[in-house]
Amino acid sequence: MLLSISGILRSQTFASLRRHHNYRLYFCGQFVSQIGTWLQNAGQAWLILDLTHSATQVGVFGFCLYAPYAIVGLAGGAIADRVDRRRTLMITQAAMGLCAVGLALVSGLHVNAVWLVDLIAVIRGIVLVFNNPARQAFMVELVGRAELPNAIALNSSLNNATRIIGPATAGVLISTIGVAACFALNALSFIAVLLALASMRPQEFHRETSRARGPLLVAIRDGLRFARRRKTVAVVLAMLGVISMMAINFDVVLPMLARGTLGGSAQTYGTIASAFGVGALAGALISASRRKASRGLVLVAAVGFGICQCLVGLQHTTIGVALFLTLTGVFYTLYTSSTNSLVQLATPGYMQGRVGGLYNYVFLATGPLGSLIAGKLADFGGAAYTLYAGGAACLVMAGVGFALRPWPMPTGTVVRHRRTVRGA
Repeated sequence: MLLSISGILRSQTFASLRRHHNYRLYFCGQFVSQIGTWLQNAGQAWLILDLTHSATQVGVFGFCLYAPYAIVGLAGGAIADRVDRRRTLMITQAAMGLCAVGLALVSGLHVNAVWLVDLIAVIRGIVLVFNNPARQAFMVELVGRAELPNAIALNSSLNNATRIIGPATAGVLISTIGVAACFALNALSFIAVLLALASMRPQEFHRETSRARGPLLVAIRDGLRFARRRKTVAVVLAMLGVISMMAINFDVVLPMLARGTLGGSAQTYGTIASAFGVGALAGALISASRRKASRGLVLVAAVGFGICQCLVGLQHTTIGVALFLTLTGVFYTLYTSSTNSLVQLATPGYMQGRVGGLYNYVFLATGPLGSLIAGKLADFGGAAYTLYAGGAACLVMAGVGFALRPWPMPTGTVVRHRRTVRGA
């Protein structure tokens, strides 16, 4: 048994952890922090529902969180290429910790002011504009370009593994101690990240010899022009934009599904959210096992994602919802990771940063409008309406993608799958 575990740990799957001291520190810090993030994601939706009893207000909260990214998110990647990324991350992580403290105080002191919760969301959204691109770009400094795909795959698995732990734990905490505990623990989790960043060995960073220069607006314009002219990138990002806006709104949908459709408690919410996480983790492992990007997989995953969401909407028992949410999670990760792989494969090296930033922008900047739509639909006809709309969007965009074939693909090596989580 010990030999078997040793063999797994010594496999290529864990190469980045074995070979890079700084990445080991980062990985451990992220493990603690990601659990805290999922605790907060679960707690903030439940807090809004407790204060307002309105799915629309949950959508407004999501709008406040992602609106800053929609407004200035394209500049975040360009800025990340001009500053010290470790220092930037220490500042942004500390700022997000303070936001968590603010939420803990609001909920712990029973301040009945939803506008204050929304204000904290806006502040956190501004921080994310700088945090997310710096965190993504920091990976190459930790492990170098040769092992970057391995480190990205490990991070994706880490995110989905903590997605299972966090919501389930949040359900127990909310039911027994109160929602403030979720925010307080998340605030404490940032200490692990800050200690990890502070303990890294600067001499072991894999840094480029020079930082990017030139006007930000010119760099952003060139990236947009390339994405518009390269058919594969344009089609894939167009599909992602619609699907992300209409179908990836689980922070709004799952609390309403648990409380409205199932008539359950916070523990019910934790259960179904963890079921989605189990599926997402399975999808990440399947994605990591594939060596080639596949346009067919993008279309099949979009269809599966849409059908499974519709099936979730038809369920009225916790077991049924959990089962089909697990399948939804599988197709969700397959779709997002294969989409990212195709975008990277279709993009030359000199444009990777800007197009990668555009991918993140499309994925995240659709959040404000998507959250509002999801909240309105849930208030109008329950969580099922939101799920049906998301499922229909997936099926329609899969049809559009199929009709626009072929997507020309240059020859080259596929960069391993990478996934961005809203609000992580």
